[in-house]
Amino acid sequence: MKVKGLRWWIISLICLATVINYIDRTAFGVMWPEMGKDLGMDESDYAIMLNVFMITYALGKFLSGKLYDIIGTRMGFTVSIVVWSVASIFHAFARGLVSLTLFRALLGLGEAGNWPGAVKSNGEWFPVKQRAIAQGIFNAGASLGSVIAPVLIAYLYGHFGWRTTFIIIGAIGLLWVIPWLFINKTTPETHPWITDEERNLIMNSRTEAIASVEVKKVKEKGLSVLQILSYKESWGVLASRFFIEPIWWLFVGWMPLYLHSKFGFSIAEIGSTIWISYLGGMAGSLIGGWYSGRLMESKTVDAARKITITIGCSLIFLGLLGIIFLVTEKNPMTFIYIVSVVLFGFQFAIGNIQTISSDLLRGPSVGTLAGLAGTVAAFSVIIMNFLIPLIAEVSYTPAFVVIAVLAPMAVLSIFILIRKIEQVEKIN
Repeated sequence: MKVKGLRWWIISLICLATVINYIDRTAFGVMWPEMGKDLGMDESDYAIMLNVFMITYALGKFLSGKLYDIIGTRMGFTVSIVVWSVASIFHAFARGLVSLTLFRALLGLGEAGNWPGAVKSNGEWFPVKQRAIAQGIFNAGASLGSVIAPVLIAYLYGHFGWRTTFIIIGAIGLLWVIPWLFINKTTPETHPWITDEERNLIMNSRTEAIASVEVKKVKEKGLSVLQILSYKESWGVLASRFFIEPIWWLFVGWMPLYLHSKFGFSIAEIGSTIWISYLGGMAGSLIGGWYSGRLMESKTVDAARKITITIGCSLIFLGLLGIIFLVTEKNPMTFIYIVSVVLFGFQFAIGNIQTISSDLLRGPSVGTLAGLAGTVAAFSVIIMNFLIPLIAEVSYTPAFVVIAVLAPMAVLSIFILIRKIEQVEKIN
């Protein structure tokens, strides 16, 4: 049996996994007002939970990047989603700060693998010019999950309560493993369902210029972390992720609480409005990937990536200025709409930033750099989460000012440290 466009089935499943990933993590914030009351916890405990998640998420990014390089994307994704789905189910049995801390830690450890796994999988399954759109489809899953989650979680919570809701969404993740193992049997070099045309398209585009399956039978050895960090271009990836990541997480982690405290939104009102903002993010993922690929028809990979990233970060900056100067307590929907522009810009840019790892390095090293970048990014979010409760006692405005500055810093990191986006790893 041959399946046309097998790579699109693979990325669609990864997109679906990302939707599930975001439903699982968003459930905590949406249900927190009632969940916190049941467990006798307050907003300071909520901040602790966010950072517990981000610490293990940061660790999990690096560990899963190495894991995927060792066992491959097929089994790597299986391990990741089983771990985070089981962790989600465990939330139903939380009794207080200690138990919930353990379950949030396990969730962060498992969910982290989704990102380096997607970058590595896209490097395996897609030619260079299609990697940004593939990454855009994958990142659209984050926004789509954020669109679906508030409505779905509010519905499940209203009918079953927060404990049963965690069990249901955890079970959905475990069911995903079945089609994943069935369709993603192996890499494109040896997959029995791939057409010769698709295999040639993928292999001919590889920067390694691997001409045959026989060559691939000799297992390549990836670079060590120190070797990867010896390239200044790798530091460009790390720095850009460090600066840009808090922008997304400020809204993912704190927007439900901001809407509740600033505008008095209930769980139902939160669920019925914030999906609008994430719809902007989903559009940015797809359009950013498409636009970058379109630019590559007439420009180099370097120019296409940098132009797309610059446009996205410019939209972030302008949107945040709009939040600072235009939003008041009387116009909450203005905030929702402007955030959709910010998230559009973020997703427009981030897919191209994430895929730079596969532009710079060869297959066996891509997952490690992507995972390391995710770890660095997570630590910047941890810093933000420590500061937000202190800042929010007075106003969220200083937080919006800080992350507005971070957007141009992410762009400068790439332009200064990555003079040209191209293969830097020497081929033996």
